[in-house]
Amino acid sequence: MCSEPFLGLPNYDSPAELKALLETLGFSMQKKFGQNFLVDKKTRESLISLLELKEETRIWEVGPGLGAMTCLLLEKGVNLTAFEIDKGFISLLKKFFLDKGQNFTLVEGDVQKNWLPYLKEHGKPDIFFGNLPYNIASELIASTIEAGVVFDTMLFTVQKEAAERITARPDNKNYTAFSVLCSLFYECKIVKTIPASAFWPQPNVESAAVLFKAEKEFAEYKNFKLFIKIVKALFSSRRKNIKNNLSSWLKSNGYDCNADFVLQKAGLSGNLRAESLALYDFLLLSDIISSSDKNK
Repeated sequence: MCSEPFLGLPNYDSPAELKALLETLGFSMQKKFGQNFLVDKKTRESLISLLELKEETRIWEVGPGLGAMTCLLLEKGVNLTAFEIDKGFISLLKKFFLDKGQNFTLVEGDVQKNWLPYLKEHGKPDIFFGNLPYNIASELIASTIEAGVVFDTMLFTVQKEAAERITARPDNKNYTAFSVLCSLFYECKIVKTIPASAFWPQPNVESAAVLFKAEKEFAEYKNFKLFIKIVKALFSSRRKNIKNNLSSWLKSNGYDCNADFVLQKAGLSGNLRAESLALYDFLLLSDIISSSDKNK
């Protein structure tokens, strides 16, 4: 349990108490928001320890819910900004944590819509953290990468399947366009597998915590937006080889250069599939296309 000044908080380890609290307040579980509470104290504490926090560390937390992780973070003396969409949880978070003399800010609404405007106004935090709802996890992470925003550290608890896609390497069945995007700016590693029993309500799948550490040196590229488009294009039809996917994309986007020329210059066989290509290969292909068709 969190200590002073957080008296009045529920027992975050007790599904029965959490359920009773929600029922008393007339809250219903919003399935559309993918809400599952982490009710295992050891797991919560181990996730916090992975952040290696210092006082005044600036942290963003996504989906704090009833505040189980929030109170642990605030006890560490961090400067915390929480993003919450559920109106019922927002009212409780205000009651629990606002006006307690803590460095706590609550941003109401959809994090997918307001994280970037908030960043532009208030600056980037040291850490981006959260138990991400399964229905937004990949989309939110990808949106930060595609915006070219790199956080020093991110630690997200996601569906295990998503974690395996994030950390997958070439020639692995889980390797996707999302895997490539994550590897552009970060070293990604699964640091903890979390069973369904650690949550209430229990999800139908296992979860995993993924640690993203910003690379000390980023890979170079000529056209960032083009790189992203090429990655997605080559994975668009997994059964097709890269020549077919690239050729279709070049034609539909009005490029004069043909796939054979680009692949030959890159030293890649057109018979390969996207899941066989490393990050460097995607960067090279996008750079060649950018140089070959500069006016497009």
